[in-house]
Amino acid sequence: MFYTPPPRDPKAPPLRINLLSDTQTKPTHEMREAMARAEVGDEQTGDDPTVNLLCARVAELLGKEAAVFMPSGTMCNVAATLVHCRRGDELLAHETAHIVSREGGAHAALGGFQITQLKGDDGQFTPETFRAALHPRSRYQPTQTLVSVEQTANIGGGTIWKKAALDEIVKIAKANGLVTHMDGARLLNATVATGIPAHQMTAGWDSAWIDFSKGLGAPIGGALAGTAAFIDEVWRWKQRLGGSMRQAGVVAAACVYALDHHVDRLADDHANARALARGLAQIDGIVVQEPETNLVFFKPDGAGVPGDKMVAELRKRGVSLAMMDGRIRACTHLDVTAAMVEEMIGHVREIVRAA
Repeated sequence: MFYTPPPRDPKAPPLRINLLSDTQTKPTHEMREAMARAEVGDEQTGDDPTVNLLCARVAELLGKEAAVFMPSGTMCNVAATLVHCRRGDELLAHETAHIVSREGGAHAALGGFQITQLKGDDGQFTPETFRAALHPRSRYQPTQTLVSVEQTANIGGGTIWKKAALDEIVKIAKANGLVTHMDGARLLNATVATGIPAHQMTAGWDSAWIDFSKGLGAPIGGALAGTAAFIDEVWRWKQRLGGSMRQAGVVAAACVYALDHHVDRLADDHANARALARGLAQIDGIVVQEPETNLVFFKPDGAGVPGDKMVAELRKRGVSLAMMDGRIRACTHLDVTAAMVEEMIGHVREIVRAA
């Protein structure tokens, strides 16, 4: 197992089509210009005007009192749980959620929390499953403090939590004394796909955040929002975790630019994902999950090519994808064009024919 990135294969051809993740996006020329023009100051002392602008924009976008700029989405999740919960508390989340499988056990290591993993199709648990997992308050059991959802559900296929389900989970949580947290790494993909404004999607959720380094195309950063008192406590953990920055306006400017120019265009990524899914589904033996946003999960085993072999063969052709949860994940983003999607489908056809 690698705890540091494995060395790149020097014999691998140049990467031309990067479908590995929307985290692979590169800042556009215009975004770099916005970064170069950024007004900056000391973010730790509240003197960076661009960071302050970004936080105000995110708080308004999500319908919250305040927001804080963070280096990463993982830090958003970790800081949120460290504020909401005490050592020994129980969190509830889907079994494939990012806080369970992609954050290095940070919530247990730093907070001493246990996470109860809820089952459900497509990366989502139902309100009924959530209700059934609740137990009476007792000194014999951990205090159930927080429920978290991931919008969109990554391992579930980029699926969108329905507004009615989100509202019902909030209702159940509040009736049972739990706080609510939304991991909004791809929240704006969900809002663009559904037409539901972000502040309505996050209504009732005590904390929520958005990521700028995925489909929005910024090089770094997320912003966590909630009440002013909550954000004040998050700042304490941001300091403890080493997340406080200095002239962070340089990168915050990229995030402001993304909010202004890269949100509506997420619809292009969704269209490319649908085109990719259609093309792959036309190849005999390949099973494709219909995408709701920008993630396409498929299995080529029925076409005679195991997933890991397909990934390796595509990399030889300059195409990068990831194996995830036993399937191949292709992720469309602003650096992936419709022509690249068609080329990728052609490569898959050639590999299947040669199998």
